[in-house]
Amino acid sequence: MTTLRVIVDQMVAPVPGGIGRYAEELTRQLVATAPDGCDVEAVVSAVSPAELERLRTLLPGLGSVDRLALPRRELAVAWQGGMTFGASRGMVHAPSVLAPLVKHDRFQEPGRQTVVTVHDTVPWTHPETLTPRGVHFHKAMVKRAWKHADAVVVPTHAVAAALDEVHRFGDRLRVIGGAPSGRLRVPVDADLRAERLGLPERYVLAVGTLEPRKGLQHLIAAMAHPDAPTDVPLVIAGPDGWGDVDVVGIAEQAGLPQERVKVLGRVDDADLAVVYDRATVFVFPSLAEGFGLPVVEAMSLGTPVVHSDDPALREVSSDAGVTVALDPRPSYPERLAQAVYQVVNDPLLRDQLAIAGPDRARMFDWRDSATETWHLHADL
Repeated sequence: MTTLRVIVDQMVAPVPGGIGRYAEELTRQLVATAPDGCDVEAVVSAVSPAELERLRTLLPGLGSVDRLALPRRELAVAWQGGMTFGASRGMVHAPSVLAPLVKHDRFQEPGRQTVVTVHDTVPWTHPETLTPRGVHFHKAMVKRAWKHADAVVVPTHAVAAALDEVHRFGDRLRVIGGAPSGRLRVPVDADLRAERLGLPERYVLAVGTLEPRKGLQHLIAAMAHPDAPTDVPLVIAGPDGWGDVDVVGIAEQAGLPQERVKVLGRVDDADLAVVYDRATVFVFPSLAEGFGLPVVEAMSLGTPVVHSDDPALREVSSDAGVTVALDPRPSYPERLAQAVYQVVNDPLLRDQLAIAGPDRARMFDWRDSATETWHLHADL
């Protein structure tokens, strides 16, 4: 039996974020698409028994779970220093840069290989949008990947090009994208959920972890701009991240009335599907992305999308959304306001986007991503 050992620790992080969802969805499909004679083992830090049970519930069919001795933070420090304590054995797939990277030779040690996933190059291009500790860790682990990884997965060609300018990975790079969750389906009790969430009849939607890089402050400023539609509120869904993004304070400073902003916080997949589905327009104003999963999620449900012109977002959207230039930055909110107004008030444009979006979203499928990942390991 050949075992693929997947590092799933981001799934149990305090704020799993997009990488946590990526790790969960990919691992679930790696289990489902495992070739004959292969199975999947999860590798995780020293989490509680309850977290272990939750992992098994989220990943049905998992072969086993290797619970390591170190808690998450200590594990990251150890792996950054090259102390893997045996975690690097066998065939390892890391859905993030958190990986047991040490010098090895897969030709001299058949069956031993390590593949790492680098989701973006934000630590180099926009370090001010991350914590200093996060920037240092990401850069250090990518350097270790450059030295020791057998292959590096990136979600878009945009990231591949940018990463190759940081370190010359060359033909070790493989582009494998993400996809909407299979659980992101509008439930039969959508009306009840919408009422419980207090969703307005029409609204502008933003989804994502509340952190500086997501550009939410620019969207709030846009909604307060004279060019923005005044008859639709802004609904924000997503967990708190770092950076103390105070939505109420930012809205007050921008002059956006409190009644025009509704913060839902973290919502489950069924609620999220309802929130996406009923939005008049979804706006993703992010300053930098590696993939931009919420864009594909919104498109999959037929919601018109407005997004920044970040290279990865342009690649993923492929003209199925309305693109807004990030620069010059001082006038970014004004351009966002004008784009939102256009979509809200142009039924023909909304209808066109509602057709183009799902068509584009069908290009992304987790089963395909898992199959490509198995092929990558087979090629190695």
